[in-house]
Amino acid sequence: SFRAQIHHLILVLLFLIGTSGISQNMQTADQSVAMDLNKDEMQWGGCPDFMPSSCNISVLHGDPAAENSDILFKIPANTEIPEHWHNSAERMMMVSGSMSVTYEGEATKILKPGTYAYGPARKAHKAKCLDSGPCVLFIAFEGSVDAFPGKKGK
Repeated sequence: SFRAQIHHLILVLLFLIGTSGISQNMQTADQSVAMDLNKDEMQWGGCPDFMPSSCNISVLHGDPAAENSDILFKIPANTEIPEHWHNSAERMMMVSGSMSVTYEGEATKILKPGTYAYGPARKAHKAKCLDSGPCVLFIAFEGSVDAFPGKKGK
């Protein structure tokens, strides 16, 4: 329902405000950024409530409440990500682990390190980090970072 979506949006926004507070990586568009993802300089925060509690996000660049933010999404091996959707399209690159991803009405795809994937805005999808986890996925959001459980309401 619309009310439930508003409730989830508020939860996601509160999450993003909290995440932006822990990220030292918030930069303006005119600043360059270079990070070694293999070092301990990453700061991780939790995911929205409907995601597994073991899910983590790190903001690499940008303001998650605005357009064009880059994040890392991390979950342990054998962890399922429930069906959800985003207002923004996602451009993704698998960094580590292997993940199955199924978009509504499409065949399941397997992402392995180095695999590029594109997820259309407002299209429901689910995923699972396979045995070779943890899965770390780089995601560039075109719009603000959000996530809503279930299928997109019409």
